[in-house]
Order: sequence, then structure tokens, then C-alpha cells
Amino acid sequence: MYTPFKEGKVREVYDIGDSLIMVATDRISAFDHILKNKITQKGAILTQMSRFWFDYTKDILPNHMISTDNNDMPEFFRQERFVGNSMKVKKLEMLPIECIVRGYITGSGWASYQENGTVCGIRLPEGLKESEKLPEPIYTPSTKAEIGDHDENISFEKSVEVLEKIYPGKGEEYASKLRDYTIALYKKCADYARTKNIIIADTKFEFGLDENGNVVLGDEMLTPDSSRFWPLQGYEAGKGQPSYDKQFVRDWLKANPDSDYLLPQDVIDRTIEKYKEAYLLLTGKAFE
Repeated sequence: MYTPFKEGKVREVYDIGDSLIMVATDRISAFDHILKNKITQKGAILTQMSRFWFDYTKDILPNHMISTDNNDMPEFFRQERFVGNSMKVKKLEMLPIECIVRGYITGSGWASYQENGTVCGIRLPEGLKESEKLPEPIYTPSTKAEIGDHDENISFEKSVEVLEKIYPGKGEEYASKLRDYTIALYKKCADYARTKNIIIADTKFEFGLDENGNVVLGDEMLTPDSSRFWPLQGYEAGKGQPSYDKQFVRDWLKANPDSDYLLPQDVIDRTIEKYKEAYLLLTGKAFE
């Protein structure tokens, strides 16, 4: 019998000795709240999509994935509730920075730009339209918040300070690697996704250190929970975009402020359809 030693908004992590089992549940969060509904099959789609991207980007840097085959895990994880949504991963010392990269101006970035011409303190060219592609992707790190708290956007210089306190003499090196890996991963994957008719507007990555102090990609990767996916067909700057991600849920919650974070069934059904459609377009395989 295993119990999770760490439980996040949507994931559970189990320690099996030499490695970890990361389980993506069917829970969904928005605006720092865990919603009262579950999105059936969501966890499995997130896990399988992360597997696809980890394989696709292993030439850029190593990642923590060992296996998504439940036969490679202890017998406890061969129960039906763990099949498809579990990943056996290497143990890493996770770095306390969320590595956010923005290739298009949208969401909170667009709101900030309208106010003062900057996104997370980075000044951008004048005259940008909502959802417009940026001249170059920008790196906007944040701190990691506990459940119920808000992540805090920080500058690159602040990320150096945060890491320097934990790893004296290594702050600049680690912060630079996080920034450079984040941009490289985004560019490679965004270019690929565009050939599959999906725009990756922005996303976040998380990294850790292995036993030798090497930076390794961890957590999840380029899922609808950690990214904004837009259909390329019909894309036009100057307005908000339809999406394949949980922005659909966010939009419904904004339009229904008295919902008490309870979704109607049609929103649940539409959300999982969008996740499955994105999976099919990106991987070329229907989700089963």
C-alpha cells in the first residue's frame, strides 16, 4: 500500500524507493482553485502528451521520465485507477522556479501590456495587438506557490538571487540554464506544433537537478493544463482566440461568477473533447 507524499492541485506523487510515480488525476484547477468536478480521462491524456514531448525533446536536455508502462511499476500501480495516467520518473531536486515562456501576447500579459507597455517588467514594442506573435519569445519566470497561494512573477535577475541563496556560487549558472533551456524547448515544440495546425501561445516548464548537479526537465510538459494551445486555422491577431486548453473552463467560470467552481456537464464534455483533439493533432494518434 502506497500513499502520496506530495499532493498538488491535480497530481499525486508516490515514493517507491529508487524512483517516483507521478499520477495525473482527473481533477482540474482554475484561478488557484480545485474545481468540484473531475474531467474523466484528463489525467491519462496529460500523462501521454507529456510522454510524447519528453521523447521529442530529449536531444535538448535529459528529462525525468523512466516509463509510462504500469508493468514497470510496483503491483499497487497496476490497478485500473493508475493505468495510463501514471509515469515512473527519476528523483530530482526540483528548482523553485516556474519557467514561463510567452511566444504570443495574451491573458495577463496582454492586460499588463495595455496598462504600461510591459509584460512581467519586460518592455515590448509599441502597437502590439491582442494575441499577436512576439518578435521573439520572452522568458518570464515566477516563484512556485503552495496550494491556495498565487505564483509571483519575478525578473531574471530575481531568479538568480533566489537560486544563489540555495546554491551559493551557482545562481547565475542555473538561472541562465533554465532560461536558455526554456526558450530552446519552446521554439522546437512550437515550430513542430505549427506544422500540426496548433499554435502554442505560451507554456511553463519545471526543472530539477540530478545526483550529479545536472539540470533535468521534470514535472509535466506542454499539456493543455500547462500551456495555451490555439488552432492555427482562423488565427487572427487583434482578439482573443479559441483554445484547446483549460482556457475554455476559465472563460466559463468568468462568465458564471456564482458557479462556486462547479461545472455543468456540457462544459466537462467539451473540455475533454478539446484535450483529445489536441492530442490527436499533435501526436497523430487518437487517444484511447
